[in-house]
Amino acid sequence: MDRLDDKQLHEAFALLAARLELDGSTPLALVVCGGAALIAQRLVSRPTTKDVDVVALADENGALLDPEPLPAALVAAAEQTRLDLGLPVKWLNNGPSRGDGGIYRAGLPEGLMERAEKRVYGNRLTVYFIGRLDQIHFKLPAAADQGGGRHLDDLLALDPTAEELERAARWARTYDPSEGFAWLLRELLRKIGHGTVADRI
Repeated sequence: MDRLDDKQLHEAFALLAARLELDGSTPLALVVCGGAALIAQRLVSRPTTKDVDVVALADENGALLDPEPLPAALVAAAEQTRLDLGLPVKWLNNGPSRGDGGIYRAGLPEGLMERAEKRVYGNRLTVYFIGRLDQIHFKLPAAADQGGGRHLDDLLALDPTAEELERAARWARTYDPSEGFAWLLRELLRKIGHGTVADRI
C-alpha cells in the first residue's frame, strides 16, 4: 500500500507493537505529528497519509526525548512491519526533528504533551498524537515555507483563530528568527485573511 488510511494506520501500529514485543524490545513511546496524527484524531477530512512523522520520543513518565536517531529496535521492527504490510520505504521516520535544524531541538510548543492523545498498542508501544493547536503550530510555518500545498490545506481545515495563528507564528519565529522567514509568514497570513496578525508578528 502506498498510503495509509485510519484503519491501516492502526493496523501498522498494532503490528509494530507485536514486532517490538517479539524482539524483546523495551517499551517505546512515540510522539507523532503530521498527517498520521490528523487522520488518527479525525481533525481533517483527508483520508490518507504517506507516512508517520515522529517529532519526539517520550519516557515512561511522558517526558520528551530527542528522536534523533530513532532506537535501533524501532527501526528494525518498522522495517519488518513495512515488509509484512507492503508499506512505503521509511513509512515511520523522524523527518520533522532530524538533526540540529529539526523541530525537537529547536523547542516544541509548551504544553504539547498535555494536549496530545495517548493510545497504547500492546505492551511495547505507546503513541501520542499531537493535538489540534500543535498541528497549527507546525502547519503554519510549513505552509509558509512551501508556499501553500497540502500543509496550507491542512491548516485551513483546522480552522485556526487569529489568536491561535499569532501564537503559532510567534513560536515559529523562535526557531527561525530570520527576516526572510518572517516575511514568508506574514505573506501567508495575509493570503488567508489574517493581515492584522501579520502586522503584529
